Amino acid sequence: MKKNLLGTAFALFIATATFAQIGDNSTLLTVGGDVVTRGEFMTIYKKNNSAPTAISVTDYLDLFINFKLKVKEAKDLGLDTAKTFSSELRGYRKQLATPYLTDKEVNDKLLTEAYDRSKKDVRAAHILIKCDAEALPKDTLIAYKKAVSLRDRVLKGEDFNKLAEQFSDDPSAKENKGDLGYFTVFNMVYPFETAAYSTQKGQVSMPVRTRFGYHLVKVEDMRDAQGTIHTAHIMVKLPKDAKQADIDAAKLKIDEVYTKLKAGEKFDDLAAKYSDDKASAKKGGELPWFGTGRMVPEFETAAFKLNTDGDYSEPVLTQYGWHIIKRLEKKGVASFDDVKVEFKSKIGKDSRAEKSKTSLVNKIKAEAAFKEDRKMLLDFNKAIDSTIYDGNWKTDKAAALTKVIFNLGNKNYTQADFAKFIASRQTKRAKDVSIQSIVNTMYDKFVEESALTYEDTQLEGKYPAFRDLLNEYRDGMLLFEITDKKVWSKAVEDTLGLKGYYDANKNNYMWGERADVTIFKFANKEVAERFRKYMKKNAKNNPTNDQILKEMNKTSQLDLQIEEGVYSKKDNETVDKVSWVAGTMSADMDAEKSIIIVRVNKVLAPSPKSIAEARGLITADYQNYLEKEWIGMLRKKYTVTVDKAVLDTIK
Repeated sequence: MKKNLLGTAFALFIATATFAQIGDNSTLLTVGGDVVTRGEFMTIYKKNNSAPTAISVTDYLDLFINFKLKVKEAKDLGLDTAKTFSSELRGYRKQLATPYLTDKEVNDKLLTEAYDRSKKDVRAAHILIKCDAEALPKDTLIAYKKAVSLRDRVLKGEDFNKLAEQFSDDPSAKENKGDLGYFTVFNMVYPFETAAYSTQKGQVSMPVRTRFGYHLVKVEDMRDAQGTIHTAHIMVKLPKDAKQADIDAAKLKIDEVYTKLKAGEKFDDLAAKYSDDKASAKKGGELPWFGTGRMVPEFETAAFKLNTDGDYSEPVLTQYGWHIIKRLEKKGVASFDDVKVEFKSKIGKDSRAEKSKTSLVNKIKAEAAFKEDRKMLLDFNKAIDSTIYDGNWKTDKAAALTKVIFNLGNKNYTQADFAKFIASRQTKRAKDVSIQSIVNTMYDKFVEESALTYEDTQLEGKYPAFRDLLNEYRDGMLLFEITDKKVWSKAVEDTLGLKGYYDANKNNYMWGERADVTIFKFANKEVAERFRKYMKKNAKNNPTNDQILKEMNKTSQLDLQIEEGVYSKKDNETVDKVSWVAGTMSADMDAEKSIIIVRVNKVLAPSPKSIAEARGLITADYQNYLEKEWIGMLRKKYTVTVDKAVLDTIK
């Protein structure tokens, strides 16, 4: 007894030890020498088998083997090396890689930040001191100090708007004195937006750097967001350089339209007749939805003052003309879930995306042990001449530069690599920017793009989910290509093969009993009675349909309508009601619908459908036949082995 227990315990130990050694990297099967791991199979099995439609592992394995056999055949035929295939796969890989080449944590914070800001509208004024993005440090410092000195003057009591009118490099400041009106998230470049939302009402920010230069931002007001509004308008346009007489003449016209509107005429009709905005006039004056900062202030203010859907404003003057504005619908701030996708897209296109990219690049550099020698950049200040301003600099001017500038992931990036980068990225530039600034800016871009490219090459190794999804997509593309070649297109194009299949299986495509009938539809009982008399009188002559119509429709072409056709059971409710005996005529006297007489010309016995009559069904069956034959051939061509021990761990 003890011996048996010991033997059982030992067997259990061996089984447990064996099971423990089997993991996701264990080989489950091979198909023509190609290895499929347990993990790969499990991933696809779980993805495609959710309750209640899930099938057993054994049944799914058979389908999976067929799938892998087809992919193997596609590879052996070289379909994965075709130019169009490679191009499509690269495009998909690029799309799939995008979320892996951003800093998700930073992006999530930016998304939350953007939504929080969307709940408020800010009114701000600014003073801009221009400074090129590639300006030298000394020029940057000059612009910064000028901005600081202006801020000091404001803090000492000088009027911000007067200083904006006098010193701002924003041309519009001469008219608006720096006042930008109300705006919300995504209306301004990100650093400016951040300054506006971070500065208290009535306060002036420290100088804020954007691609335009340095800004002083004064927050005039902050309010709860207005949301978005859908409006229509009737506009009387003003000429470009309108004089007061033009404004007055346009006012007379808009007042006439307004009087008609108040008298009860429809807004849509008046817009179509009188609005000078021809694009919207065709739609009753309807305009796209808009929110804060999307319309000129006068129009926006008047629109959001309308309290109820259907309300319309008195005539409103803007720089474009006079408007009567009608409120169609208004919405408050959307929920986070409703705007999440839209905001993600905007963040990706917005300057704030640089924040995520910078964070990711810093992580990549840390992981890849980035090392640089910026002294190697000094050589480029001598090698680059004035042709860079025209975008025509040539790499041969840096032919002697071959030293390593930086190392990333055990790969050296040389001065020659940087020279090629400059040549491929150069554009026309303003000549007030120094060559040193150009070199420094392009070097930073070179490092950034090199880091992202390096990371892109590591994705398959770092992220199994990325690798598996890319492989799955590639195999799916190959499956489509090879199946189209061997089955779908072949079944359509192989007319001889299709005919041969049909001839061997034509009894599978049978017509049931059918009736060849003529259906006479009468406008009323009087016409039906005239028809009976006419047919009785001309029974021996057997008049044609054309002769019958000519006789019956002397007064109206609607008195009698004739249809002919061959019908199976359940094809036509009226035909189903009559007795299917050749030569009989039966009436359906339904006064509420119409009066119908059906003549059964002949009854057709069951017979095979022609290829033309059942082409869709025959082609589908032929495709199934071709696929079955093809799989049989593949099973003979390629050796398939399954490791039962590994398979048992999945069950």
